[in-house]
Amino acid sequence: MTDREELEIAVKALDSKKAEKITALKVDDLTILANYFVIASATSTTQVKALADAVEYHLEQAGITPKSVEGIQSRNWIVLDYIDVIVHVFTEEAREFYQLEHLWADGEAVDISQWTIDN
Repeated sequence: MTDREELEIAVKALDSKKAEKITALKVDDLTILANYFVIASATSTTQVKALADAVEYHLEQAGITPKSVEGIQSRNWIVLDYIDVIVHVFTEEAREFYQLEHLWADGEAVDISQWTIDN
């Protein structure tokens, strides 16, 4: 499976659980950490967990397990590291505080509209 297919599955999983402000950045030219970052917001800590669970479930159905998962206890920010794709799920407050989009502003925005319901 390609990293682009992993990205698609993650975005669709987030969208299926009503994640807000889903953003994907191509960062392979900027870092060795991953090829893509996915950033999404949730309306509550409960939804943060539900979104992370959805991503994990759908990628596991495709035979892909995360290298690591961080933040399960706090639920304000859960990070799922799939090596080529790293998924960040935040409460809106945590997302505003950490401002990953600004930190990785040199990343290339990926058009994900074909994978979301509001396309």
